[in-house]
Amino acid sequence: MDVIFILEALVVLGAIVMGTRVSGIGVGLWGGVGTAVLVFVFGEAPGDPPATAVAIILAVVTAAAMMQAAGGIDWMVMVAAHIIERHPRQITLIAPLTAFAFTIGAGTSNILYPLMPVIYDVSYRNGIRPSRPMSVAVVQSGIALAASPVSAAMAAMLTLTEVSPYNFGLAQILAVTIPACLIGIVVTSLVTNRLGADLDKDPEVQRKIQEGLLAPPQPVLATAQRATVAASGSTGDTVSGSAGDPVDGPPPVPASAALTATKQGRNSALAFLTGVVLIVVLGLFSSLRPSWEVDGESVTLDMTSTIVMVMFAVGVAILFLGRPDVKEVPNMSVFRAGMVAAIALFGIAWMTATFINAHEAVIVDTVGGWVNNYVFLFAVSVFIVAALTTSQSVATRTMVPIGLAVGLPPGVLTGMWAGGLAGVYALPTGGPQIAGANFDLSGTTKLGTKLIDHSYFVPNLVLSVTTVAAGATIGAIFF
Repeated sequence: MDVIFILEALVVLGAIVMGTRVSGIGVGLWGGVGTAVLVFVFGEAPGDPPATAVAIILAVVTAAAMMQAAGGIDWMVMVAAHIIERHPRQITLIAPLTAFAFTIGAGTSNILYPLMPVIYDVSYRNGIRPSRPMSVAVVQSGIALAASPVSAAMAAMLTLTEVSPYNFGLAQILAVTIPACLIGIVVTSLVTNRLGADLDKDPEVQRKIQEGLLAPPQPVLATAQRATVAASGSTGDTVSGSAGDPVDGPPPVPASAALTATKQGRNSALAFLTGVVLIVVLGLFSSLRPSWEVDGESVTLDMTSTIVMVMFAVGVAILFLGRPDVKEVPNMSVFRAGMVAAIALFGIAWMTATFINAHEAVIVDTVGGWVNNYVFLFAVSVFIVAALTTSQSVATRTMVPIGLAVGLPPGVLTGMWAGGLAGVYALPTGGPQIAGANFDLSGTTKLGTKLIDHSYFVPNLVLSVTTVAAGATIGAIFF
């Protein structure tokens, strides 16, 4: 390991640290500066920029923002709220699983914000400590994007594993991540259901009730209408979303969203979800994709191009079915978050690709020895990078190429990658974490003061470890 390698490694780490301090697009800008230093100062050949991953993000975000502008996310929230309210006593399990399903479908954790007051209201009124379902519902989105065909993290992952010699496509990734995430969520819910005192035994909650600051819990089901009213006015704080998705506070939801979820909103949401299903089907059955003869060999349309085409077609369908105001699309929170994620991913991924290409032999020999002796170190490294950058897509492009280069089997790597992404909620700085604490009027969901004493830490750690173990096992057995 020579001096040049060490100096360039310090440049890469320094750019990541400086980008993290700025957050948002700053991550991408500092990544670009790091690339420039590697190329102009050290004379390294620039690596391939992640153009394909960015193309997927742009196409998906455009379609998702069209759906949001048409009211599709409002409709999805209404459906999710009704599911949660139908099973109030099992909310610590039902709420995270429902949030997981809709996060997968939407490809973004932004859908959590209007669901939080529903989760709080139903749990508190039924005498269940709100921090339990609230914390699991938030941290599940850290790994849910590893199971979403239309997330930025999946875009980054797919462009790395789909190519030869790995040939580990969307169908294989989902076959590992979906069951692993489900196992992780169920186990975490069972563990979290025992954390903290019950409401009737919590001295702080009882004090607030006695002083008239809180109404006593009443076993009456919440309504989506009341919860949505709370979502639109319970906090005015500005928060920074996790997973590289900065948002200006919880996305505004009309006070009457549950009552006025329009036909256009429903149609746009169904069109978007149909596109997600179509992508999965085309990933499962490659014979459905067109193929051509190139230099005497049959070449099938790759999934990157497939996802882009399907999402653009979905956007056009939403134009007719949802009739959104196209001028408002760039103002949608999903659109803004996606653009930030694309910029952050582009800069950091370009820098790490340049560094890895220049020193692949050293990295394989050094890191490969560590990983071969202690395979779990790969998951730990993904967790740490995700925690520092608060971005699943950046953590993917930073660590997955190294894991593949050192020879980790794609199936095992995918399982550990999914659980490691939970690191985005290791520190209490994510937008959903802050919003969850604000929405919990009982005060049981806390952000803490010592970085690891927040209400999300234990659930997040259990979720990560369980998902890594389940995912690595599934990947090893079936792939």
